[in-house]
Amino acid sequence: MNMIELNNIVKTYGRGSQQLTILNGVSLSVEKGDFVAIVGPSGSGKSTLMNTIGLLDMPTSGTYTLDGVATERMSDNQLADLRNQKIGFIFQQFNLLPRLTAIENVELPMIYGGYSRKQRRERGMAMLELLGMGKRWDHKPSELSGGQQQRVAIARALAISPSLLLADEPTGALDSRTGNEVLELILKLNEQGNTIVLITHDLHIANNARRVISLRDGNIISDERLRPLEPASPGASAVQEPPLHEVVS
Repeated sequence: MNMIELNNIVKTYGRGSQQLTILNGVSLSVEKGDFVAIVGPSGSGKSTLMNTIGLLDMPTSGTYTLDGVATERMSDNQLADLRNQKIGFIFQQFNLLPRLTAIENVELPMIYGGYSRKQRRERGMAMLELLGMGKRWDHKPSELSGGQQQRVAIARALAISPSLLLADEPTGALDSRTGNEVLELILKLNEQGNTIVLITHDLHIANNARRVISLRDGNIISDERLRPLEPASPGASAVQEPPLHEVVS
């Protein structure tokens, strides 16, 4: 089963003569365990496509099936529940709440997921340890470097054991060395079975994906397989419990 099935997705804004088409009949399938980079110039529709895949924005027409679940007839509450169950988000600007500590930021999606306080703390600490941030669990974002903040953000994304990780320019706010460290981490997560869709302007990042899709004017203009999609090793899955420890430290 594919993780993502988009069929003839159209997204328009405005009405009548003021109508603007952002996505123009996009069809796309992503297999479980794949690592797909989406590239294209500003205004090409990358962010709108990512928001559609992330259930943050509904298409004007077309169908979207996420991990076997058809989404087009869902209510806003049902979409929010599905998003919280299935998708982890990694953002360019980290989107950590400044008044919360690292562990409190990681616990946030688990609050909406119905985890108990004890489960949230145990799971959150495990994720921070896993990302090499266990000793900084009580630090606020202002006390962390950019790379450390992104590791906390990735720990938060992994906390609910999502089926899909969506990364929007995850290295864009980092220096090249730290960006390469985050890229290595993302590659390790993919090797362990996580399905990853990533938006980037950086061709170095894109060329490390298994597949690169180019958008222009709301259309897919190329779809290139760079590396084969290898079956996950027995027992491998999206990161759920330790260990990733020795891999990403």
